[in-house]
Amino acid sequence: MVTLVNLRAYWRFLVVVRQFFPLIVAYTRDRRKYVLFGGSRRVDPETRIERAEVLLDSLLTLGPTFIKLGQLLSTRPDILPAEYIDVLSSLQDDVPPAPWEESRRVIEAELGDVDDAFDDFDRDPISGASLGQVYTATHEGDPVAVKIRRPGIEDLVEADLRVIRWSLPLVRRFIGQGRAFSLENLADEFAKTIRQEMDYSREKRILEEIRGNFADAPEILIPKPIEERSGPRVLTMEYLPGTKINDVETLDRKGIDRTELATTLQRVYLQMIVDDGVFHADPHPGNLAVTDDGKIIFYDFGMSGTVEPFIQEKIIDFYVAVANQDIDAILDTLIEMGTLSPEADRQVMGEVMELAIADARGEDIEQYRVQQIIEQVESTIYEFPLRLPRNLALVLRVATVVEGVCVTLDPDFDFISVATDYLQDEGYYEQTARELIQQGGEQVRDTSRALFEVPPKLNRTLDRVENENLTVNVRLEDENDVLSKLARRIVYGLFVAVGALSTAILYAFDQSSVIPAAVAAALTIPPLIALYRSFRRKRGIRAKPQFTRQSMRERREGRE
Repeated sequence: MVTLVNLRAYWRFLVVVRQFFPLIVAYTRDRRKYVLFGGSRRVDPETRIERAEVLLDSLLTLGPTFIKLGQLLSTRPDILPAEYIDVLSSLQDDVPPAPWEESRRVIEAELGDVDDAFDDFDRDPISGASLGQVYTATHEGDPVAVKIRRPGIEDLVEADLRVIRWSLPLVRRFIGQGRAFSLENLADEFAKTIRQEMDYSREKRILEEIRGNFADAPEILIPKPIEERSGPRVLTMEYLPGTKINDVETLDRKGIDRTELATTLQRVYLQMIVDDGVFHADPHPGNLAVTDDGKIIFYDFGMSGTVEPFIQEKIIDFYVAVANQDIDAILDTLIEMGTLSPEADRQVMGEVMELAIADARGEDIEQYRVQQIIEQVESTIYEFPLRLPRNLALVLRVATVVEGVCVTLDPDFDFISVATDYLQDEGYYEQTARELIQQGGEQVRDTSRALFEVPPKLNRTLDRVENENLTVNVRLEDENDVLSKLARRIVYGLFVAVGALSTAILYAFDQSSVIPAAVAAALTIPPLIALYRSFRRKRGIRAKPQFTRQSMRERREGRE
């Protein structure tokens, strides 16, 4: 079996390389005009859109695993440009269903004869996805939904995951270090989540846990799993029909308050991530529905995640800092979570955060202000300092998708206001205040101790100075090679000065022959070039805001 998977992986690798080869060549040409030598070339948005559409076609051609990968990439602006995000966002996990006879074999391998396991079973699936498909049936007189794993999908996914792992070293050669970091974490997280998504026993456990966490929440519905009709490849649960959450026309016709829906959805995910530590990680509109009385139904718990207590605490700190618009606290929290490099320019990143907060509040942002911040980022940061650690990748994906759903329901939805109210209702503000008081008490205690300890130490030090018996050891840390660059510039400057002086003297004293002066001038050129290059700034990123409210409105208006 392992040999067959390996052989299939080798073949799939060749297929994938062939499929992506034109894009690889084009991207290489962008970075180096003649591939082996020459400068880079600029690419306009129209060209990026064309290439994104080629990428979309390639992902669809390569099948289920790469469709899932494309969906994940569509929520990662730290990896792909905005044009790619727009195009890949249209990628639907909707593929033709497998033939009934193949699906029957999967069901019967888990549950026995279909007609014995269920009172009635509709042979036509109500939905078909890349990893599984859903049928409706009747069990003990109640309507149920039966989710089965797509026949033969396991070997294909394992082969494709090997192909993706083999391809990473090649892809890293064509992208910057920051994106390589995010891409590698995304690949690891993708392999983990797609395997979990195919394990329906795990999905049932997560479904039951989250359902238990919201047992007292009448505003949401989570289907109840049927234990005796479920297994690793089949999951049977109660059937809960509803209106898709992004069908705003139907919701308005039924008189449902869309702002209240968005608020409920945001609070539910805050509870999952901040309080419970386990969350539904695929909140796209196909997995969210609304009943006629305004309750939100959650489907498909195959993609789920957990949050460590440390990250939960830092997310709370982040939300409190955002609510208070404490930019320094926001940056400190991002650094502690590993999301922001400690070496980042705090002034520039602070302005980026102010812009993000204004956008999250639904405020209109002046274009000149956006452009001003972009120019600062480009001129001060060689490589964008934001990273996405593995334990936050899924959280960011959820936050991005939930934001899209909430803005669809209410274009002026205020995320910060809802988060602030939630934190206040759950007592996190009081908890943060207690922690600050405790930290302040510890600082007062340390300061008091220092008042008694420092004077005697200072007195001994002054005695040594008076007796000329004081030795000072100095250790310089130069992580950014500032001193090294300064030393090189001094040396280059000396060479240039000596070369220029020598050229002038040789030319002045021997004007009959310019050869000695020309030789001296030629020898001066290399250190002059080196000196010039040492003062050149490294090029910044070519970044631009991708998910501002205005851009989302413009994209919707453009599509209309």
